[in-house]
Amino acid sequence: MVDKVIVVEGSSDKNRLAPLLDEPVDIICTNGTASPTRIEELLEPYEGADIFAFFDADRSGERLRALLRREYPEARHLYTDRVYREVATTPLRVLAEELLSANIEIKTEFLL
Repeated sequence: MVDKVIVVEGSSDKNRLAPLLDEPVDIICTNGTASPTRIEELLEPYEGADIFAFFDADRSGERLRALLRREYPEARHLYTDRVYREVATTPLRVLAEELLSANIEIKTEFLL
């Protein structure tokens, strides 16, 4: 079992983050699902792991963020700037810095 899991909205977000990681971290997609039951089903296998939420800076992302705050108040929330709007369109260096600020190990080439 991994110690950390990042919850994102879709596969484009997952594909954007995965190459940055330099430690075992699972990235799971909600695929826009915003129900407490579905979130619980997705995260049940990660009981005891550190949970990170990395959603888009839009209405859908804020709705998922609010749901995760209610259901998993211990989750740490990571943010992309509204200028970039989506995790998938945020520059890699910006994503790397945000992940690093959460003590998630990043490949050094993304920090140069």
